[in-house]
Amino acid sequence: MNKTNRFLASFEVILIIGLASVPLFAGFPYRVNIFLSWEGAYRMSQGQIPFRDFGIPLGGMYWVIPAIFFKLFGPQLLTLIKAQVFINIISGLSFRSILSSVSVDKGIRFVSVLLFCISYSFFNFWPWYNHSVIVYELIGLAFLLHYIFRPESHYRLLTLLGSVFFIFCSFLTKQDGGGMAFLVCCGLLTCHCGIEKKWKDLLLFVGSFIAFLLLFLLAFSKTGLSYWFNHGQPPHSSRVSLFDLLEEFLGASQWIKFYLFLILMLMIPRFPGWKGFLKNKRGMIFLLLVLLMLGEAAVFQVTSYTPPDNNIFFHSFAVAYILSLIASGWSISFDRPKLIFLSCFGILLWWSNVYWKYIETFAEEILPHHHETVSVTGENMVNRKTYMINKDTSNIPMSQWRLSGLHAFDRMYMPAPTVDGIQRLMNSDLVKRHQDLRVLNMTELTPLAVEIPYSLEKNSDLPLWFHLGVGMFNRQAAILESRIGKLDYDLILFEYIPGLNNFYPFRIRDSLQIHYRKVDSFMAPRRDDPTSLIEVYVKP
Repeated sequence: MNKTNRFLASFEVILIIGLASVPLFAGFPYRVNIFLSWEGAYRMSQGQIPFRDFGIPLGGMYWVIPAIFFKLFGPQLLTLIKAQVFINIISGLSFRSILSSVSVDKGIRFVSVLLFCISYSFFNFWPWYNHSVIVYELIGLAFLLHYIFRPESHYRLLTLLGSVFFIFCSFLTKQDGGGMAFLVCCGLLTCHCGIEKKWKDLLLFVGSFIAFLLLFLLAFSKTGLSYWFNHGQPPHSSRVSLFDLLEEFLGASQWIKFYLFLILMLMIPRFPGWKGFLKNKRGMIFLLLVLLMLGEAAVFQVTSYTPPDNNIFFHSFAVAYILSLIASGWSISFDRPKLIFLSCFGILLWWSNVYWKYIETFAEEILPHHHETVSVTGENMVNRKTYMINKDTSNIPMSQWRLSGLHAFDRMYMPAPTVDGIQRLMNSDLVKRHQDLRVLNMTELTPLAVEIPYSLEKNSDLPLWFHLGVGMFNRQAAILESRIGKLDYDLILFEYIPGLNNFYPFRIRDSLQIHYRKVDSFMAPRRDDPTSLIEVYVKP
């Protein structure tokens, strides 16, 4: 390995760790929906187990890493950031390992790692199931490709079992992504076994996965697993149809189709020698991997559409392969420092939207720009920011968000009315004077469990996530209505979001207004949604 390659190999790791660690030095506006990550991790750190102690239509592996970090650093929202830093580092190293296994040139690998970090990891500050499911898949793929391409050794079988384990972790994080991860691995092993004319590895992988699945089903056979973790059957419904896939792929998916077009065009010169290419196992598996990841991204954007950019892992795979085709087809060496620099510059320019928002404020201070003012006389209206009058949306400006002073919310900014409402709640006689309060918290402020404090219920019939039709169903709503009618709770916090369909069930709020007394309400910590309220109810 020459000096340039040694430098690139070291700097790749520094890049992965450095970009992943940036969030450790920042403060954050309160993140919509982060309550789900916090409460699941907190419950598991307290010894609760999904399906046995609470219901959720996901797999518990989503919370395992954050729960471990809660044990190490405490149940703060900031601890979720620390957990995600670790997750991003592992995902970056896994992607690097995948490219190493398929022998991507060092310069192309460096550029692709930079793209992966910028496009997929850098802005993922918080653990989220649609991200974690892919990270477990990447780890599983790294183990699998290591098994396929590394020399025989006494420990080689462990890498295959490691792949099975992490693909199973992916499945236990989320069914759709985990199921596709399993199919991707089976596709790669089929190619490998077909070329080698030996099918033992595929049978061993599938058999081991089935063994893990049977052990899991046996361990959770007496829980609510069959009710909650249930795809396409009542009370769940299927998330996808063939029409949905075609509509999204043909009606949108511009980047995926563009990459397929480029790969096809760049592969044309290889067609005359296609028999030789089919015998090139490394080249075949690399191509198949990229095509499978593009296919998975096309499906994932339909089955897991929140957030809308959770499938962009495909960019890094496609670019790595396209650059490899260009390098081999035109005999271009990407190991040259100037070419690496230009490629990295191009990547940073392409994805400037990711980091521009962090430097925009500084740029405004040092660069001349037009103020967003409108001349009522029509004079000097020369730029795009002056052609319409800005409307007041009643949003609280970010400059008026502030810290709450509560340990669990450390370094988390919230609208001033939200902070004021939390302080009124914490200073109320009910919270200050009563021990062992029975609390039902149906809001995004789940860390209040360690601030008030109160114990979270253990009941597999009740969900951790209250979105009606998604995280809970009418059966659970009826249970809560019954408890509310019996005045089982001393304090109930309910988040009313009129713009979202039963994100917190409206029928529960109707029951609360009949049986409980509302003593306060304040703005929910939702950016760009000033109509959402957190309501405080006590016994009449």
